[in-house]
Amino acid sequence: MATVLITGASRGIGKELADQYADAGWDVIRTCRDPQESGMPDALKLDVTDPRDVREVVERLDGKPNDVLINNAGVIGQRDAAIGNIDYDVWEETFRVNTLAPIRVAEALSQNVGASERKTMVFISSVMASIAGNGSGHYLYRSTKAALNSAMAVMAQELAPRGVICVSMHPGWVQTDMGGPTAAVTVPNSAAGIRKVVAALSRSDNGRFLDYTGAEIPW
Repeated sequence: MATVLITGASRGIGKELADQYADAGWDVIRTCRDPQESGMPDALKLDVTDPRDVREVVERLDGKPNDVLINNAGVIGQRDAAIGNIDYDVWEETFRVNTLAPIRVAEALSQNVGASERKTMVFISSVMASIAGNGSGHYLYRSTKAALNSAMAVMAQELAPRGVICVSMHPGWVQTDMGGPTAAVTVPNSAAGIRKVVAALSRSDNGRFLDYTGAEIPW
């Protein structure tokens, strides 16, 4: 039975991914910041910004192979950031959640992923991280996801000799708390697309930036 570990699995895309993988017969390891408050008592407690939580998850897995790691947890940061009102404390926290935390989790679980059959790491990013397609606004979200992509590309090269595949993925503009009710893509369709892309990944895809349909996104 293949195993998938998903961060931020208590709501939105993370929850839908966990549910769909479970329905498909996978061994799903759900993680979230507060399992009890989220109504997920079987989930592992994981505040991705807390090194102690990360270490405890690694200890709980006790070397168990993990086929797919989906670093999904993230935040939008300050939506209205503009010259004259940027909240730099919030920006730093957004970097901790969106950039440092996924890399910390991936580093900590690299042995588990490397010991599996599928050896896949997925970093949920955003088309808003594309510098080539950069638009206005969202200083915090754009920059932290672009930094995540850059770090992912380095990790992809470092883990390639172990056969690990790392990709950044744009889930679409999704109808979540972050994307809003008028977004173009439903949560189930986004999750299904991500799963389809992940299932088709090969070592030649290592280090790529893709969307939930499998299309390439410019850096």
